[in-house]
Amino acid sequence: MASVAEGRGRRYYCYREVFPFATMVAMESINVGLFTLFKAATEHGMSYHAFLVYIYSIGALILLPAPFISYRSTVLPRLSLKIMAKIGLLGLIGSTSQMIGYTGIAYSSPTLASAISTLLPAFTFILAILFRCFLTTTTT
Repeated sequence: MASVAEGRGRRYYCYREVFPFATMVAMESINVGLFTLFKAATEHGMSYHAFLVYIYSIGALILLPAPFISYRSTVLPRLSLKIMAKIGLLGLIGSTSQMIGYTGIAYSSPTLASAISTLLPAFTFILAILFRCFLTTTTT
């Protein structure tokens, strides 16, 4: 009986502690690979708009089966005009930022882009403190 509890404890530990870290490392590795691939493709004459279309297409194909695999215990809200506008605005901001980022890589190096991308969690943390999404206590 103790081995079953130990197994659940290890699984819970891996799910709560190891999985987010491994996912973050994998995403940073994928970003570095994409930056390098983008620089090589643009040096051979590929447009960065075409590269973004390919990347978004591959991402959509990878994420397409996700709703069929995962299980949700909560019911999703109805798809209203307000929610669709938010999704559209988020897509517009995301694709614009990627276009600007890849344009910057075309003028610099993938190493610089990789170094800056590792600073994004720190910028997110600072913005969360500034907008009071994350409260800190300064008393000891």
